[in-house]
Amino acid sequence: MTDKPPKKAAGEKAAAPAMDFEQALNALEGVVEKLESGELGLADSLKEFEQGIQLSRQCHDMLDQARQSVEILIDGQAQAFEDSGDDDSR
Repeated sequence: MTDKPPKKAAGEKAAAPAMDFEQALNALEGVVEKLESGELGLADSLKEFEQGIQLSRQCHDMLDQARQSVEILIDGQAQAFEDSGDDDSR
């Protein structure tokens, strides 16, 4: 008996290589340009639209992660500032 890779569900695609934010944003801009050109047929337009939605979600997720990181850093700085200002000997 040979081990076969698991079958993909209908409509499931292979995982794309991870992109950083700038790459994903550039890819999204490319999708928008293709769609706005009006040169794609309906089927190709739907494929591009689906890709655009995936890229948009990926960018949104990365922005959320960055925002959370910034909030953690700011909260840490605020706490450090508050701790250093607790001197009552004024």
